[in-house]
Amino acid sequence: MAALAVAGVASAQSSVTLFGVVDASISGYSATSRDLNGATPTDPFYVNRGSARTSSRQLASGGYNSSRLGFRGTEDLGGGLAASFWLEAPISNDDGQQGVATFNRRSTVSLSGGFGEIRLGRDFTPTFWNDTVFDPFGTNGVGTNLITTASTSFGAFGTPAATTGPFANGLKSNYDRASNTIGYFLPPNLGGFYGQVMYGFAEKTKFSPGAATPDVLNSQRQGRYVGGRFGYANGPLDVAVAYGSSTVGDDFHAGVTNKVNTFNLGASYDFGPVKLFGEFSKAKNKLDSENQRFIFSDVNSDSVDLTGYLLGVTVPVGAGLIRASYSSVKLDLNEPFELNRADPKANKLAIGYVHNLSKRTALYATVARVSNKNEAGLTVGGPGFDTRDGRTPKTSTGYDFGIRHAF
Repeated sequence: MAALAVAGVASAQSSVTLFGVVDASISGYSATSRDLNGATPTDPFYVNRGSARTSSRQLASGGYNSSRLGFRGTEDLGGGLAASFWLEAPISNDDGQQGVATFNRRSTVSLSGGFGEIRLGRDFTPTFWNDTVFDPFGTNGVGTNLITTASTSFGAFGTPAATTGPFANGLKSNYDRASNTIGYFLPPNLGGFYGQVMYGFAEKTKFSPGAATPDVLNSQRQGRYVGGRFGYANGPLDVAVAYGSSTVGDDFHAGVTNKVNTFNLGASYDFGPVKLFGEFSKAKNKLDSENQRFIFSDVNSDSVDLTGYLLGVTVPVGAGLIRASYSSVKLDLNEPFELNRADPKANKLAIGYVHNLSKRTALYATVARVSNKNEAGLTVGGPGFDTRDGRTPKTSTGYDFGIRHAF
């Protein structure tokens, strides 16, 4: 009887929740490329090859919210302390092929109290929070802002990946999530101020002396992440600034480290009839060298700058919500000897509507279009551009019509 009583007290102080989202949509994508060349004095017989189009129609997953299945729980430790865990797995309900195979959406354990929260595991990076919180489409579906679309590949890891395992998904970069991290979050009672810092281990094998280090690319520093986010939310206003540095590659014996440094500033203001969103993002993919190099060497001109903007709005309409956004990105290739080459850039317009059938179930529709210039090749999703025969990426369009159920 005493043992049963103790068990009853323990269960009263703990909670475990099963949660998830199942989202499915009928989605279509198309990408058009064009031959912009014509006859020239050096080639008077050139024949323009015209346009080429790729397209795909799919039953997709995650057009409104990413489909997932998760478990989270909290134990009250007394004295204001609590221990928590969060395990969240991506699922592909369109074909059922991806279930609880990994918890790479989030897998954390934490200790919280009056001091704030210390969180260990795989989690969102501080800089990605601004991308998703200040995007009316929440970085889901064809409406996802171009800052996220461009930055995801901009900061991709080299080969091999930072960590290895039987499942490779989620280990391509540290842009949206980082593994092997220690995070600290400020307590929620600071008059609207909030913030976090994060450090992610590279988990590489070090050798002493350094000369004994194998000559293998991406074997010493790749995977390391450090970043932070601080903001203020009070009433209708929410504003936050974030910075992160991700080591995406390294060559130990050449003394070269490849990093992606990201800075962004986001804000939203709810006027009641409408809610406005905005974000500015600046990222640099650069090589840091321990050795002195000639100023015009290929290594020094290898850095690339990415600048992005986002403006968005949501308008409540009865049980529904109209969403719209405009985003743009520009790449500065930093090529001093390519004076006649214009920098790649793209812009995107997205509009959608969500109709809430209940607190947990919603119907949604989204359409979006990307316009590319100067060999930028961003899409709304689906197949890439057909660039054979010298064609250049131009436009990409797409739509999502779907249903989302949360539990």
